[in-house]
Amino acid sequence: MPVDLFAPLPTARLHMRAPALHDASALSALMTPFVSQGLASWPCPFTPQMARQRIESVRTAAARGDALPCVITLRDSQALAGWVALYRIPESPGRAALSYWLGTSYHRHGYAGEAARALIQAGFTRLGLEVIEAGAQLENAASFAVMRACGMAAAGERMVYASSRDRDERCGFYEICRPAGLI
Repeated sequence: MPVDLFAPLPTARLHMRAPALHDASALSALMTPFVSQGLASWPCPFTPQMARQRIESVRTAAARGDALPCVITLRDSQALAGWVALYRIPESPGRAALSYWLGTSYHRHGYAGEAARALIQAGFTRLGLEVIEAGAQLENAASFAVMRACGMAAAGERMVYASSRDRDERCGFYEICRPAGLI
C-alpha cells in the first residue's frame, strides 16, 4: 500500500498538513524580518505570490517523494503558525534536510520541537529516510535547542548559501539516524 505523503500529522497541540495555495497570504504575513534573518531561503518581504510559488514547488517535490512539507496550525484555533518540511538531498537520497520556522508570536511555546519531532518520525516512515539533518546559523541557540530536543547529535559546521541574503553563511549542523528496527 503506497504511503500518503499528504496525510496530516496531528500532535498534542498542533495539526500539520500539506500546504495549500490558500495558505499563501498567511505564510506571507508570518514572514517578518526577525523570522527571515534566521532562514536561508525565506526572504522578507515574502509576498503572497512568492508563497504561492513556494507551495506549488514543494507540492510537486512531495508528489515525487522528494519532500514532505507541512504548514503548522494550532489544533485549538486552526491558526497558521509556521512551516516544517523535509527535503531529500539529491546527492544522497536516503538523507533529508529538516527546515522549520514559526511566526514570532508562536515562539517560546515548544511548537517547533513538537512539529519537528513529528516530521522526523514521518520522514523515517513515509519517505524511508536513513538520516535527517538540520542546520542553523551559529548564533541561533533556539534552533540548536530544538535539534537537541529531537534527539539530534552535533555533526559539524559548513558554509551554506543563503539565497535570501545572497551570501554564504557558516552554519552548525545536527543529525539523527533512523532508529534500528523501524519499518
